[in-house]
Amino acid sequence: MGSPHDVVIIGSGFGGIGMAIRLRQHGYRDVVVLEKAGGLGGTWRDNTYPGAACDVPSHLYSFSFDRKTDWSRRFPPQNEILDYLRDTAREHGVLPWIRFGTEVTEARFDEDAGYWRLSTTRGELAARVVVSACGQLNRPVPPPIPGRGSFRGTAFHSARWDHGTDLAGKRVAVIGTGASAIQIIPEIAREARRLTVFQRSAPYVIDKPDRAYRSWEKALLRSVPGTWELSRARIYSLYESRALGFVKYPRLMELLSRRFRQQLEEQVPDPEMRRKLTPDYPMGCKRILISSDYYPALAEPHVELVTDPIEEIVPAGVRTRDGREFQADVLVYATGFATSGFLAPMKVTGRGGRDLNEAWRGGAEAHLGITVSGFPNLFLLYGPYTNLGHNSIIYMLESQFRYVLGCLRAMLEAGLDWIDVRPDVQDAFGREMQERLRGTVWASGCDSWYMNADGKVVNNWPGFTFAYRRATRRPDPRHFVARRAASASGTTTW
Repeated sequence: MGSPHDVVIIGSGFGGIGMAIRLRQHGYRDVVVLEKAGGLGGTWRDNTYPGAACDVPSHLYSFSFDRKTDWSRRFPPQNEILDYLRDTAREHGVLPWIRFGTEVTEARFDEDAGYWRLSTTRGELAARVVVSACGQLNRPVPPPIPGRGSFRGTAFHSARWDHGTDLAGKRVAVIGTGASAIQIIPEIAREARRLTVFQRSAPYVIDKPDRAYRSWEKALLRSVPGTWELSRARIYSLYESRALGFVKYPRLMELLSRRFRQQLEEQVPDPEMRRKLTPDYPMGCKRILISSDYYPALAEPHVELVTDPIEEIVPAGVRTRDGREFQADVLVYATGFATSGFLAPMKVTGRGGRDLNEAWRGGAEAHLGITVSGFPNLFLLYGPYTNLGHNSIIYMLESQFRYVLGCLRAMLEAGLDWIDVRPDVQDAFGREMQERLRGTVWASGCDSWYMNADGKVVNNWPGFTFAYRRATRRPDPRHFVARRAASASGTTTW
């Protein structure tokens, strides 16, 4: 196994690449990034479906320390985001740190040695510090519909798009109307002979103010100091203000509701279709989607929206509960991801043989969404209570990078083997989150991917992103127990 590495990062999406760059900038060199796939990029590597793009503007959906001034559009498409991540990793010298095709199957904390032992599909290794950058949207979930294996045509999940399947002239069925589906459906509608869309719950969709950047705009951003920062700050302020409607004053969501109703009225002339497309839950309770071509695609004569529940998948297509059968040559499952397991399916064992799955039986918990009691020197990026409904997750990740670096620096200065957040601190943080979440729109009565199986909201941060940055600006020694490097056993306060 060899001597332990200083830091091992699991995952090479925005979290893993950004953390590796920040470690390198702070002088760390013994860093390994483990990536189960054959390339970096995380969700932007995996989701290559037609129309894939971000719903956060490009100037904000990028690292503050690696500006890009030549984005093609206001809202970046998938291929440009992936290219940006690849270029950033290469330019900052962290590409050689990545071990591709290496999936972590188990992580065990060796309390005597004071470091983590990792089992991977390509052997064993050890690490003084483990940073999980697995993300929340990396495990596609096919729908639990009877008969899926009986379908005679081609079927795949949107996150595992089959580019070898030509949709031109085909009968295509899309199951799901979430964030991926609203991007896919307009693209399929342009090719397919017949498109059937199966909707379980109508989403709120507002217009997407997207357009291509003009040449003079790119030149201005590139050559005039401060313009890129000003653009980023303007976008950040606009999106940050939306937190008021999500977490403080839900009535403010009415402003977005008007945009939704106006767009629906303008783009869907059929009153019955509009009824089907009108959600039955408060706006913001589920993810608000943006698209300017989704509703027009549904209004096309060769596209049918089906809201009757699906009974089963049959060899020729899909049968609904009312007995109708919809024939299809291709089935696309746009049914989302497993979002509340965080580190699943790897097995993680902490101090005293504590199993993380057991510790999280009632829902994932982590102090500040980063550290988990009983699991020393394990740091989560994009952990519980850190997802957003209104701003860029990259901003949250950069706050977490700083917090992790602060912990590593403090450990080095104090001569500590490991630090472990106190259980009472973690419990107090969890109670505070649940108390604050109770008054948000996410807890207003709908089912969403923000919740775990028990209906508990565990994904979202109930506040402003600048408040999270303030909360994570530096680790508080009083929050941890630790073991000093000179001591073979026993713990101390930090």
